[in-house]
This record gives sequence, structure tokens and C-alpha cells, in this order.
Amino acid sequence: MIKPGMFISDRYEIVDRVGSGGMADVYKAKCHRLNRYVAIKILKPEYSSDKNFVTKFRGEAQSVAGLSHPNIVNVYDVGDDDGLYYIVMELVEGITLKKFIERKGKLEIKEAVGIAIQIAQGMEAAHDNHIIHRDIKPQNIIISRDGKVKVTDFGIAKAASTNTVTQNAIGSVHYLSPEQARGGYSDEKSDIYSLGVTMYEMLCGEVPFAGDNTVSVALLHIQGEATPLRELNPDVPVSVEKIVQKCMQKKPERRYLSASELISDLKRSIINKDGDYVIINNGAVSDSPTISLSDDEMNHIKSAAKTPVTFIDNNAKDKNTKKLSKEEEEELDSVDSKMEKVLIISMIAAAVLVGFTVLFIVARFFGLFDGGKDKNPADITPAPSITVTVSPEPTEEPTSELVKVPKVLGLDRETAISSLELASPSFTIKLADEKEYSDEYEEGLVMKQNYPADTEIPSNSTIILTISAGAKPIELPDVYNRNYEQAKKQLEDLGLIVVRQDEASSELGVDMVIRTIPERTTDPKNPVVLKKGSTVTLVVSTGPDVSALKKVPNLLGKTEDQAKQDLLAAGLEKGATSYISSSEYPKGAVCFQNMTAGELVAPGTKIDISISTGPESTPSPTPEVVVPDEYSYVGEVNITENPFAEGEAGNVYLELEQDGESMPIFEKDLSYDDFPGEFSNIKVEGIREGNGIVRMYINDVLYSNSSWSVYLSPVKKN
Repeated sequence: MIKPGMFISDRYEIVDRVGSGGMADVYKAKCHRLNRYVAIKILKPEYSSDKNFVTKFRGEAQSVAGLSHPNIVNVYDVGDDDGLYYIVMELVEGITLKKFIERKGKLEIKEAVGIAIQIAQGMEAAHDNHIIHRDIKPQNIIISRDGKVKVTDFGIAKAASTNTVTQNAIGSVHYLSPEQARGGYSDEKSDIYSLGVTMYEMLCGEVPFAGDNTVSVALLHIQGEATPLRELNPDVPVSVEKIVQKCMQKKPERRYLSASELISDLKRSIINKDGDYVIINNGAVSDSPTISLSDDEMNHIKSAAKTPVTFIDNNAKDKNTKKLSKEEEEELDSVDSKMEKVLIISMIAAAVLVGFTVLFIVARFFGLFDGGKDKNPADITPAPSITVTVSPEPTEEPTSELVKVPKVLGLDRETAISSLELASPSFTIKLADEKEYSDEYEEGLVMKQNYPADTEIPSNSTIILTISAGAKPIELPDVYNRNYEQAKKQLEDLGLIVVRQDEASSELGVDMVIRTIPERTTDPKNPVVLKKGSTVTLVVSTGPDVSALKKVPNLLGKTEDQAKQDLLAAGLEKGATSYISSSEYPKGAVCFQNMTAGELVAPGTKIDISISTGPESTPSPTPEVVVPDEYSYVGEVNITENPFAEGEAGNVYLELEQDGESMPIFEKDLSYDDFPGEFSNIKVEGIREGNGIVRMYINDVLYSNSSWSVYLSPVKKN
């Protein structure tokens, strides 16, 4: 009994059993000579004494021992050890195609075609070595973890040069070719039929023929017509449907004559899915000879049996052994005897009918049915001559040779066309109707070709080139009066390069954007448009230029003309003039200026002044004693500057400075959207009549551009 830890031929250590079939068990084992894991198939003890089973078992190894192909499970060794007959094979970790189809329902078109190409490549390698698999089906196809497709289980394979006629059908009934179902001659085209059935199942999720028993399914292979593939799956391209249809032709000579022809059409279907290049043969071929078999050979073929698929499932619950139970295989061991009788009787009846027909024609020709009467030779009507017209065997339309598509991306139109014409003068070269934007390719260069470089396509294919329109244009956004970092990020996110240029400004605070180079337009219909990668200069405020600021002179007590002259001398201008009563300054003298003397302001700033009209007259002859506590001192200030960038917020604190003393006048959490609404005509209350300065703090930090003058006038309390 085979147990884990047991050694076979002092080389292979049994790890675990991974499958079991009709005549053999399959184990995972470790080869200690080459230090690798393998799959070892061991003939069951009850068959070891049967020479026929042993011969068949060894025949499987001999069938594929000489094959070495990426799409065929390799056989490493074959031997026996104390009555144990074994075959050592490549251990493939993966899943069978049957399980894969069951999980997905049906496969995507490209996925199914890719798998079919790899299966056909494995078949091609076997056929080139004159080996016919004879049991191609999803259960015998393994998809490894890296996506490689491998054909396995050559248990009923035979050399193509040997006699392959049997009275019993061998193989899985749902994938059986018509000639195998009849027990007739099987060759390479039988494998192609089985692959066609496999492709049918991959594309629509079900086999083409199903029945209550194996005989009914076999009869459908012989006589029935499968439901058209596109009726079950409308997504299947016409070319792929015709490939499957050609593979599943009832007559072998109407199928693909070789796996290489099938591979060629499958590859073409990937790049030309709607092409009309699949031609179903009408003529007969002479590569299926009639063979006479001895009784011994017949009995030997009848005893042929199958062995199970060998594979490891990575999704199994037991991670140590990763087992899968053996694939459920539906075998057609023999066609029902009733079916055989029907076939034999039909053949005999047909032969008898043909014989009678020939005899009748011969008898009529020689006049055997004229009762022996003498006839005048002139009365004898000569037998009509029979003209046999042999139609020429239809020839397959010539197919264009395959050529590799050159890479023309990044070339100008003329150079690209010349390169393609050099690869194949038969190419039809077209340009896409519209150019497309591209960040990678400059305007006028080829940015896209409908067939990737190095793809093999027919030499008369149509190549479509798309020309680049250059980088997509970018509309310059409005970033004026924005914080520099925010403006920079906004422009860089659009793919523009930002350069900073500092400039003093008495209107905007530090790090606020004054303007851009190029400058934006205010016309929304004609925005400034740039290309990706263009440079935009942000002119950023550094605050007022102290060296260029002018000091406000003291104008109080001076006449209006003197005040005007002093302002001009200081580089400033006189602003609005108003008239108010004043008991401190005589009539005609300046009693108020809106900018405090000594304050630094920008050149050309206008200074508003008020001229005294003298003391305020009272109707009462007895002057009223003014008590200071009966008055309050109120002024107004307008703050038009927004200390926040769009989307920002913070705590705003205002204080009044008057004669060196400071007092709070406002505090509130505000945002960008609150300006200037909160600060239109804000009332300021001080401690005495006269000038004052309002300053702003943002989050307890003095706002760099805050200095607003205010004049406080006395207002009598109620």
C-alpha cells in the first residue's frame, strides 16, 4: 500500500495522493535526486498482473516521452519497483479548464481564443511527432498559476502511423468526433474536432450535444447539428464562430487539416475579428486510408482505457496537499449494440440496393428484359452515352501572408506612411478623421496606430494612424489677490510651470498675487490660452516699499493753502475739504486731517482735511458748562481690504490707537466671504476728540497692511 513517506526506486518520496482514476492513482512526490516535486502515476495493484494493462500503461509514457513543449505536461521517467509500475510527470499547480469554465460560466472572447491557441500549439507538437491525443477535453487541460495552458493525460493516445480503427469508441462522449463515435479511423483531425467542441463550451458555457445517455450523445455527434454559437452568445465574432464551425464539421476532410492552420486563423481572429477568411473545405482528402486489423489488434484496442487528469488545485482547503478530487469523466466505452445492428443493417441494405440497381442497368443495356424477341437492328435504339463531368476540386482562396507592423509612433505623417509601405506595399493606410490631444507627442506626429508594433497581421490590412494635435490648451485662471502658495498649486495642477517675481505694493498684503505674466483678460469670450508646460510668472506683493513711502506732514492750525503746499512738498496731494466747528482752532485753520502726522503712506496719497468754522454758537447767553462725561467720541472707518484668500477664515480683532493708548473695538470669527460687508461704515468709539488709527489682527497676528485713520468727534450722550 502506498503511504506518505514511502520511497519508490530509492528516489521518489511519496508526499500525498492527489487523484485516482480507473487504472492508476496519482501522487505528489519529491524527487531527491533532482530536488523537485513531481506527479507520479502508479498502476493500481489489481492491474499490475495484467499484461494488457501494463502494456497500455507503459504505452502512455512512450506516447509522450519524446515530447517537450510548453503546452504539454512533460514525462520525466517511467519504470517499475518491486511490481509497482509508475510514470513520473511534471507537477502542474493550477486548475482544469473544466473547473475554470464552471466558475466563470463562459469565458471572454480573447481569453477563450488565447487558451485555444495554446491547446492547439500543444496538439501541433504532438501531431508533428505523429501522436494523436484522441481525448481532448476541458478535463484534460490544466491552467497553471502563471496562466500557462498544458495538455495532459495521453492515456489513450496512439501513434498516428499505427492502426487506430476500433470497434469501440474511445474518449469522452461529449467531445468525441463522429468517426470515433462510429468506431472508425481517427487521426489529427479528430483532435481538432474535440478542440472545436471545447472552444464551443468555453464561449457559451455548455457543450453542443447533450442527451440522456452516451449513445444518444454519440448519435448527435454523428447526425445532429449544434445550435449556432452566436445564437447562444451574440458577442462571439463571426470569424470565431466560423472557426469553431469548421473544427466541428462532420466530415474530417472539411475540418482544418492541421493544427497549424487552426492556429493561424485563431491568431487572425484576434486582430481581424470580422474578417471573412475562414474557408470550409469541400473537397475530399486522401490521408485517411482504409486499414485492415487483425483480431489481436482489435482486442487490444478494445481494452484501451483512460487514466485521470493529474493536477494540484491551489484553492483546496487543505493547504498542505492542495488536493482536488479526480475529474468526473464521462466515457463512451462502447456504442450500444442496438446502434451497431442498425448501422450494419443499413450498410447491408444500401449495398443490396446498389447491387440491384447495377444489375438492372446492365440487363437493360443488353436487352435481357426483351423476352428474347428478335429485333430489327434499325429498330434498336442505341444506349445513351454517359458523360461524367468532374468538377474541379475547389481551391482555397489565397490568404495574405502575415507581416509585422513597424512602430511609427512619434514619426511625422510622411515618414510613418513610408515606413508602413516599406513593411508591406499592400497596406491600406488611412488617417483618423480628427486629431487628438497628446501630452507625449508634439503636434503633427503620429500618436496612435490601430495595430501595436510587432503585431503580425495580413499584408493587405488597413492601418489607421491618429495624428497628435499637441498638448491640450489650458485657460489661464484668475489668481489675482490670491495667496501665492494657493495660486501656485492651482497653476501647477493644470500642468503649468510657475515662476515667482516679488514686487512692493501698498494695496495688497505680503505674499498676495498682484498680477500674472502673461496677464489675464477680463473678457470671458477671449481667455488667455496656454499649452501644458508653459511658464507663468506670479508677481507677488512684498508689502509697501518703505523706502518710497512719504511721511504725512502736520497740517493742523494751517490755512488751506499752506496745507496744500505742505502736502505737495511731501509728495502727497490734498484730498477732500470739509468745514466743521472747532473751539480749539480759529476759523479758517485746519482742524482735522484724516492721516496722522508722521504716518508713512504711498506717494501721491490724498489727505482729506477739515477747516474750522470757529466755535459752535449757542442760543443761550449763558454758556453751558460742558462736563466731559456727558460726551462720547465717535468716528467711522471703512475697511475695504480682504485679509483672507478665497476659502480661508480666522479670528479678526480690531483696536483703536489714540494718543499712544489702545483699546479693543471689534472681535469676531470671520471668513473671506464676510468682506467687505462687516466693515462698511464701522463705528469707532474713542476716549477723546481727535485723530486715531485702527489696526487689524488676524489670529492675534498684526495684519501687515492694516492702518486706517479715523477722526473722533464728540457726541452728547442721551
